[in-house]
Amino acid sequence: MAIISGVMLLVIAACTSEVEVTRVVTETQTEEVMVEVTREVTVDREVEVEVTREVVVNVGEGEVLEVEVEVTREVPVEVPVTRQVEVTRVVEVPAEGMMEQGESRVQTIRDRGSVVCASNNSLAGFGFINANGDTVGFDIDLCRALAAAVLGDPNAVEYRATVAAERGPAMQSGEVDVMSRNTTWTSSRDITWGDFAQTMFYDGQGFMVPGSLGLSSMMELADAKVCVQQGTTTELNLQDFNNQNNLNLDVVTFPDNVSSNEAYSSGQCDALTTDRSGLVSTRAGLDTPGDHVILAGTISEEPLGPVVPHGDDQWYDIVKTVMAILIYAEAFEITSANVPTAVTGDTAIDRLFGLEGSFGQEDLGLSTTVAQDVIGAVGNYGEIYNRHLTPLGLTREGSRNALWAAAPCGNCPKGGQIYAAPLR
Repeated sequence: MAIISGVMLLVIAACTSEVEVTRVVTETQTEEVMVEVTREVTVDREVEVEVTREVVVNVGEGEVLEVEVEVTREVPVEVPVTRQVEVTRVVEVPAEGMMEQGESRVQTIRDRGSVVCASNNSLAGFGFINANGDTVGFDIDLCRALAAAVLGDPNAVEYRATVAAERGPAMQSGEVDVMSRNTTWTSSRDITWGDFAQTMFYDGQGFMVPGSLGLSSMMELADAKVCVQQGTTTELNLQDFNNQNNLNLDVVTFPDNVSSNEAYSSGQCDALTTDRSGLVSTRAGLDTPGDHVILAGTISEEPLGPVVPHGDDQWYDIVKTVMAILIYAEAFEITSANVPTAVTGDTAIDRLFGLEGSFGQEDLGLSTTVAQDVIGAVGNYGEIYNRHLTPLGLTREGSRNALWAAAPCGNCPKGGQIYAAPLR
């Protein structure tokens, strides 16, 4: 695809309250550059400038790239002088990795040869880089399961380490195929970010404090300085909790979980707040984990699971189906070590693993034996959980992350809320 290699300049003339848009287009290259600019400008009089733009790319070497910029402005008078310009996102994406208009995301993934997964790389258990330099974790294995289903290779994943503030733009731009990054499903995110698959981990926000403070309840945090990651539901929940209980908390925000964790461990804050699973992960990485206490209780509901960009029902259905395969394999007590390749006589198992009957695999563009590929590559839900989360102390017994009460398995934890639509 031909794209911009020149420069588009937006000049705001502070003295005249006018906006001039200058465009320079030179020779074509092989990258697409998307820039979103959010700003408010005021000079001798108030000037509100909203820029919307449509970029039209003419394909073919040597052809001219057209950039259309529409500027709308209102000019009231007599307001103090201020100026703020914020570039919220600059993304460079190889042209061959972009979806063409009208092309399915599944076909794009297959043409590219990899699933692009927005992930965390610093949260032990969920998404982090291990001593070998590999990206691993519970959320990471969900991405690997998708790659096994669509490409037949669990390692055909391109991980995009994404901090909290980047999650919305990453989904809205469509630059990633899926985000599996301890992200809470909320109504506004479902509307503006993308489509959430079923919940794969139930969590809730809590607090961790040094044991030396002698605290045993969240309600004893009055006047405390609390570290929190900005741009998250965690920050919003903390504001609600503070206001509702008149705790007069001193809230200190940080751009990512690494910096907030470091601030807490260095004593800059009295408490750290995030999802309880994140607190467990953070405590495990401290020099003296036993010196820190995770207070009882939660202040929120945090259903976590994969999310995909809006606009492709086939890909959304595939993601939900693959998550269901992981869950039902555990319910039927099928692990990576005993994946059936011949008819077993159990109708539900034979249908799930493509040995007899179908649950709609072909309609999704998947192999009849897709469940064999997925479970053989990453294991079932319980295997993934035990591999990454159980070592942190996040046990399933008695938690919402056990399978549903009616799960047919004999030895798996039951009585929880991990459930998926029937595969039939």
